[in-house]
Amino acid sequence: MTLTAPETGHRDGDRLLLATLRATAPRTAALVLIATASTGAALLLPAVLGHTLDLLLKGRAAHRWVALCAALVCVPAVLDALGEYLNATTTARTTARLRRTALGHVLAAGPRATARMTPGDLVARLVGNAAQAGTAPTTVAGTVTAVVGPIGGIVALALLDPWLALVFLAGAPLLALLLRAFTRASTDSLAGYQRLQGELAGRLMEAVGGARTIAAAGTAARERDRVLEPLPGLSRHGHRMWRVQGRSSAQATALVPLLQIAVLAVAGLELSRGGLSVGDLLAASRYAVLATGVGMLVGHLGALVHGRTAARRLAEVHALPPTVHGTRRLPADGDGTLRLRGVAAERGGRTVLRGVDLVVPGGSTTAVVGRSGTGKSVLAELAGRLADPDAGEITLDGVPLRELAHDELRRQVGYAFARPALLGGTIGGTLAFGSFAPPPEAVVDAARAACADDFVRRLPDGYDTACAAAPLSGGEAQRLGLARAFAHAGRLLILDDATSSLDSVTEARVADALLHDVAARTRLIVAHRLATAERADRVAWLDGGRIRAVGTHAELWRRLPGYRAVFGA
Repeated sequence: MTLTAPETGHRDGDRLLLATLRATAPRTAALVLIATASTGAALLLPAVLGHTLDLLLKGRAAHRWVALCAALVCVPAVLDALGEYLNATTTARTTARLRRTALGHVLAAGPRATARMTPGDLVARLVGNAAQAGTAPTTVAGTVTAVVGPIGGIVALALLDPWLALVFLAGAPLLALLLRAFTRASTDSLAGYQRLQGELAGRLMEAVGGARTIAAAGTAARERDRVLEPLPGLSRHGHRMWRVQGRSSAQATALVPLLQIAVLAVAGLELSRGGLSVGDLLAASRYAVLATGVGMLVGHLGALVHGRTAARRLAEVHALPPTVHGTRRLPADGDGTLRLRGVAAERGGRTVLRGVDLVVPGGSTTAVVGRSGTGKSVLAELAGRLADPDAGEITLDGVPLRELAHDELRRQVGYAFARPALLGGTIGGTLAFGSFAPPPEAVVDAARAACADDFVRRLPDGYDTACAAAPLSGGEAQRLGLARAFAHAGRLLILDDATSSLDSVTEARVADALLHDVAARTRLIVAHRLATAERADRVAWLDGGRIRAVGTHAELWRRLPGYRAVFGA
């Protein structure tokens, strides 16, 4: 039988919940034991109270029984306090574990993660949904003990008088139907609610990231409306959840007292016949309250539904395909030749690259040029295996990138981007950030090559300045990104529009350093500037997702009008 996508999602979410419960089994078992012991004391209390009352009514001494009643009142209080502490710590640990695991899947998937889910939606899943799913162990423990109380109450009623249990059980099917309807309705509304939460978070993150653009364009009101567009749907799902829970609680509230009254009526009748004592009547009233506690399962089931739905969204993060690496190493005598054969790539359902064949000779600098949207950044992404092509093969010194060991790939291929992320805490930490830590002198040499050393030394603490305390221009941030790439340069260096914010003089100095001061033998540069193409050994003209021509800039400029048009000539 073929499963639909929602059914598969539910099964994956359930598997994730089961794995979470197995990981927290000792703590969950301890919670169940503590709560069961507390419930056991609560079940003993009515019988002891009833017996104590009968003794007092007969004028007999009942000091020991009164003391036992006091103990049965105190013991649950102590156990409940211990349970609350264990509840809080278990939920915190489980949530942290779920977040850590989900983050590992996001990082293992790499850039393809944000191709399938927006950054805001990913954040909503890792923060909000992980917290909801993290309550699963404590909710399961609470649900189990919530069932123990009513079952114990029914058994106790049967021991007092079988008719009392039968009267209560007559209304039990109605409670079961109520709980089933509540679970099904809550699941549907919660799935829609959490999906729209993720969409809203994604739009909000886009708006925050583009705050300057929005302010400059004067479109704050329009952007606010766009961000809040999912809000009516979110409100509908939220109101539906509250209606479902309110209706179920109201129905349970109406049914539960009726069952209690029915039990007390039969108990009163038995008292008048002499079948029960006054103490038994007191015990029966207390056991009827415990037995009808099954109505409290509405709250526990609601929490379980929340956790299950959240786990399904986390399971979708776990389903992101990771990048699988091989075990091979590059040949020691390789010159850094990069080769793309029949490479194709799709983004957003659109073919961006189709049948790309390109050779970047070892020891050379190749510039990739083309109009915006022709796939230059996608080609750069594939060339260093930040993502895999949908078709074709890419090799470095004859070894397919897919077959390279992870540490070998990241040691031999360096990247610099147009908008580098300044990770590492300090400026020096940012430059050393990578799969290996270069020596301090190599970091400083790389900063000099990227024309960053001068302005870094002018910062309050130099290379030890915290990134958050270093106001940087776009060009300075790019120079730090270049320096980080230079410090980690192995056999191949890929610059994806990484000099776009540099002035012409600085760019020329960086270009000269690329040839003389950077260890990488081969350089692939995504270029928009004419000067960058002029300095490159070879230029690959990308147009319509294909390589139209490869040659020196002078050759292409002389014979191809379409190439000249790329630069507005």
